Amino acid sequence: MKEAYWGYLLILLGIFVIAALMLFQDLTTTNDQNYYLTKEITDAALVDAFDIPYYRATGKIAIDKEAFVESFLRRYAESASPTRNYNIKINDVVEYPPKVSVTVTSASQAFSMTGDQFAITNRLDEILETNYVEGTVD
Repeated sequence: MKEAYWGYLLILLGIFVIAALMLFQDLTTTNDQNYYLTKEITDAALVDAFDIPYYRATGKIAIDKEAFVESFLRRYAESASPTRNYNIKINDVVEYPPKVSVTVTSASQAFSMTGDQFAITNRLDEILETNYVEGTVD
């Protein structure tokens, strides 16, 4: 009978350790994941929002605000983790010269032992840069 209790204790201890590791991993790796996810998506959305008719007419590089917002939200929804709550705030979009400012706050939906929700905020400012000089052709 004593050996059975030791088996139950080991199984219960194993479940507790796995749950603690999952909670710890959810809280620690999220900042890096969110930063790089936001950075890559912002870069791609800036390229998607490139305003080709304006470039052809004036020769200046600009972006379209609505196209950037649509592309950014679509890409973020496709790539974000389904186990977290995200609050996306697009602070500023400047069409010419192309510059955006984005803030993403994420909070875990997982159970926390203290009852507090940890929210991680990443703020990113991006500028679309090129090697283009007016009046020259590369």
